[in-house]
Amino acid sequence: MQLWLSANSDSPERPADALILPQGEQPPEWASDIPTFTTSDGALTDGEGRTLGACILIEDQDGQEAALEFVGLAQWLLLDCLDWTMIPLENLVAAAQGSGTKIAASIHEESQLQGATFALQSGVDALLLPAKKSMWDAAELLAAERLAETGGVVEESNGVLGEQVELVPLEIISVTPGGVGDRVCVDLVQNLELGEGLLIGSSSNALCLVHGETIESDFVPPRPFRVNAGPVHSYILLADGSTRYLCELEAGDEVLVTSISGSRAVAVGRLKIEPRPLLLARFRTKNSTGGDEVEGQIFLQQAETVRLVGVSKETPSITHIQAGELVLGSVGGAGRHLGRPIGSEVEER
Repeated sequence: MQLWLSANSDSPERPADALILPQGEQPPEWASDIPTFTTSDGALTDGEGRTLGACILIEDQDGQEAALEFVGLAQWLLLDCLDWTMIPLENLVAAAQGSGTKIAASIHEESQLQGATFALQSGVDALLLPAKKSMWDAAELLAAERLAETGGVVEESNGVLGEQVELVPLEIISVTPGGVGDRVCVDLVQNLELGEGLLIGSSSNALCLVHGETIESDFVPPRPFRVNAGPVHSYILLADGSTRYLCELEAGDEVLVTSISGSRAVAVGRLKIEPRPLLLARFRTKNSTGGDEVEGQIFLQQAETVRLVGVSKETPSITHIQAGELVLGSVGGAGRHLGRPIGSEVEER
């Protein structure tokens, strides 16, 4: 993590990684070898006048949205939260991970230092500080603490998934009654093929492949555009690699339709939410690196037409599946904040 000095020509000497000057201001004499950036009209520029990024004042939701538009485009985002709150900073740190955009936070009080340094554990990439000595002393200690925690290596998130996902075997531990819940059917704008479905689960790092309603039944006609995805709290994997709660899904959102042959992005046409009896299936596996066992769970409607995908391409119904059977799903990966992969630790049970 870098420490930047908010400077002018009279600033006292500080061990800064960079100086941030208002337009037209000259750096102090002692700082001739320190990189100098200038802020003007919402832009952050280097000594040769090249734009490095944007300076965003976050006063409300509009300010946060303005900053998010630069993620993945700008090299740096210099953020100043008017009423200092952690939520917008955490949201932007999460959004920037793996994007190539670095976050700098303008700090005005010592009480803000720790939150910015360890936001979502990974923290910001730079702190912009006034020349106050006590604040620099505190910031240097926190920077050293963070460096020690990462072993001197900057930890990046795994980034977003592409339009492919690795499917692995999941062993069913048990299937038990799950009460009554608000079940969501996800109706897509394209028909699904046999073997295709959506990745769903109660934990974002342990998702089951829930098959589409493409199979003929004696009692109801097939709905090849539909996946009976489970109750409103469940995660669903989107096409950009992020997750979303089923209750937050909207028409037009692109989800990742997946099979053992590959994956594709398909838009949601509508959602159908109704109270229905549920079953709770618990499962486990080993993660992709052969490390600790991963356990997860999924709630699904108690109906013969709700199916998972077996390892041998069979499609067992949730009402008939037994402990010990193997189904397909996706496990592991980064923790998530607002559905985005992040480098910090997240535990869900």
